Amino acid sequence: MRPAAVARGLGKLLGTGLALSFLAACGTLTRIPLDPADRQGLRFAHDGGWQAEVDALAQPLIERKRTPGLVVGVLSADGQKHFFGYGVTDRHSRRQPDGNTLFAVGSVSKGFMGNVAAMLVQDGLLSWDDDLEHLLPADTRLSDDAKKITLLQLATHTAGLPRQPMTPRTLSYFIEYLFTGNNFYRHFDRHYLLDYLADFDGPEQVEPHYSNIGYGLLGHVLELRSGKKIAELVQERILTPLHLNNTGYPPEQLSGYRERARGHAGDQPKFIRRGQPVPDWQFSEILQGSAALYSNAADLLDYAAVHLHGSAHAKLDAALLDSLRVRVERPQEAAAIAWVVDDIDGQKITYQIGLVAGYSSYLGLDSRHKTAVVVLQNSFNWTNAIGHRLLLRMAGSADPQSDSGLQATLQP
Repeated sequence: MRPAAVARGLGKLLGTGLALSFLAACGTLTRIPLDPADRQGLRFAHDGGWQAEVDALAQPLIERKRTPGLVVGVLSADGQKHFFGYGVTDRHSRRQPDGNTLFAVGSVSKGFMGNVAAMLVQDGLLSWDDDLEHLLPADTRLSDDAKKITLLQLATHTAGLPRQPMTPRTLSYFIEYLFTGNNFYRHFDRHYLLDYLADFDGPEQVEPHYSNIGYGLLGHVLELRSGKKIAELVQERILTPLHLNNTGYPPEQLSGYRERARGHAGDQPKFIRRGQPVPDWQFSEILQGSAALYSNAADLLDYAAVHLHGSAHAKLDAALLDSLRVRVERPQEAAAIAWVVDDIDGQKITYQIGLVAGYSSYLGLDSRHKTAVVVLQNSFNWTNAIGHRLLLRMAGSADPQSDSGLQATLQP
C-alpha cells in the first residue's frame, strides 16, 4: 500500500489529528485542561488535610478504572515531602504503589539530558550557539537547513524538526502498536535519524514544536563531545551527586525493579482494552536518553527540590537554574531547556510530561512558592492535570488575594 493510502486509512480509523499527534509517544507540549475550582486554596493550609485533598483528585481515576495505579508526591513550601499511593502496581501482585515504586517516566528523561547539556556548556565543551554543521562529523550529510540547527534549538524544541520522521515504516509500526502495544520507535537508530537530516527542510517560522528526534540528536552530540554514553553522563553528572539511587537505565540494575509498576493500556493503545498489560519498550541507543529513564516519586521529588533549593554542588546548581530559564517567551508553553512554562494569571508552572508504553508521568515546579508535584501512573493517559491542580491550589493558599483573578483563565 502506498504511504498516502496508509496515512488516509489511519486518519479515517482514528481521526487524522489523533493519529498524527499521538506519534510523539513520549510526551507532548500541551495545555493541561483545568477548571475554576483549581483556583481554590488547599484545605491543608488550615487543617493539615493533605490526604483528603489529594484523595479527591486521585481516587476518582482508580474508581473509574482510568489507571490501575497512581502515585502522587508533593513538596510543600515548608520543605516537607508527602507521598500518596493508590490502586495496584499490577493486577497479579495487587501491591499498592508508593513513593519508592519504579515507573518508566518517558520524556521526563529529557530534563536530565538537558541538565547534562547545560553542564557541558559550562565546561566549555559546547556552546548553545554551536550548529550541527560543526557539531557532527564532517562526513555527515546535512541539508542546508539542518546545518543551521543549533544546540539550543535542539534543547528547546525550536529546531523545526518533527516529533519523528513520518515514513511508511513508522505508520506500519504504529498500526501494529494499536493492536499489540509494541514499540513503534524501534527502527529509529542513529543511521536512520542522520539520514533524515540529509533532506530536511526547515519551517519558514520557527517556534516550539516537540521533537523526540531532536532530543535524540542532542544526546548524540553530547556523546560525541564528551566521549561518554548518555547513561554514564547522567549517572556521573546528576544521579550520583544528588544521590538519586533509584533513577537510571537500564531499569534491571535498579533496586526494586522486580516490584516495579507494570505498564497498562489506557487511552492508548486504541485496540487494547483499558487496564490490560502492555509490553515495556526498549529504545535504540540514540533515543535512550530521550525516553528510557526509570525512576520513582521519591527520587523525582528530590530532583525537583534541588531545582528549587539548590544542593552542595555549585556547578550542578548553576546548570539546573540555566535549564529552567525560559528561552522562548510565550504565555503558554514557553520553552526552557526540556521544561515547559505556563503562565496562568500570574502563577508560573514549570513542568515536564512523559507518555511512554503503558505509563504517564508529570513533574511540575512552582519556583516562586518553592513547591513541586510528581504524578506517576501505570497506564497511558492523555489527561494528567492533577499536578497542575495541586500546584495552583498551593499557590492559591499562599496568595489568597489572587484567587479572584484566576477564574477567567481556568475556564475549561
